[in-house]
Amino acid sequence: MAVHKGLIKVDTLAGKPTYVDVTQDVADIVASSGIKEGVVCVLSCHTTCAVFSEEFDHDRTPAGETFLQADLNDGLNRIFPEQNDWGTYRYPGLRHFEEVESWPNPESWLPNLDRTMLWNGDAHLRSTLIGSNQTFEVADGELDMNGLASIYFVDFDRTRERARKVKVIVIGE
Repeated sequence: MAVHKGLIKVDTLAGKPTYVDVTQDVADIVASSGIKEGVVCVLSCHTTCAVFSEEFDHDRTPAGETFLQADLNDGLNRIFPEQNDWGTYRYPGLRHFEEVESWPNPESWLPNLDRTMLWNGDAHLRSTLIGSNQTFEVADGELDMNGLASIYFVDFDRTRERARKVKVIVIGE
């Protein structure tokens, strides 16, 4: 059995969830792996991000979101409203802030040491619900998916722009 690993780097936006179609990147990593039959696992390296598969949507809102992304955002917002104040969620608590502020370079986590940059309890809960990874088939050396299916990476944390990582592990023969 062979194992091949790849990495996809994603830049995310502030102010709204960032959806990125990583299907072609995953297909390229599968093709470069040399593995003909097996599985490919696509994993988020971040606790406010998720990986899921959904049909490619041709329609977009005026804000640029696909209709499925906008509908998913609307549904998740009903379950886990955006955190915009100290009372929305228990997280983050005082001990968490104190711990983050004690880390080397706390400004990388709390720009300007602004504690509101950790108002992302909704993002953690949303990513927990959607899930941090997905597994797909590798057949005849290619990513094997329905013709309209796409693989999406989403960062639900809207507090600031970030560089994110998606791990891809191809396992098989």
